[in-house]
Amino acid sequence: MEELLIALVTGLVEDKTAVQVQKDEPNEEGVTVYHIHVAADDMGRVIGKQGRIAKAIRTVMRAAAVRVGEKVQVDID
Repeated sequence: MEELLIALVTGLVEDKTAVQVQKDEPNEEGVTVYHIHVAADDMGRVIGKQGRIAKAIRTVMRAAAVRVGEKVQVDID
């Protein structure tokens, strides 16, 4: 899952070395939270106009998680 998220985000940003993904342990509801950290200049590229790209990233991650029987949440920091 983490590799998929990194692949999605690095395709969007200019500074690929600044991309960091932090994974939290599953909470009591079984949801694993992924935190994306990118360069300040690339934040708009990851979020997109009106949050459309961020919403698309979250949708792809949820769909991939369902296939492997997990629950995920993606936060952009």
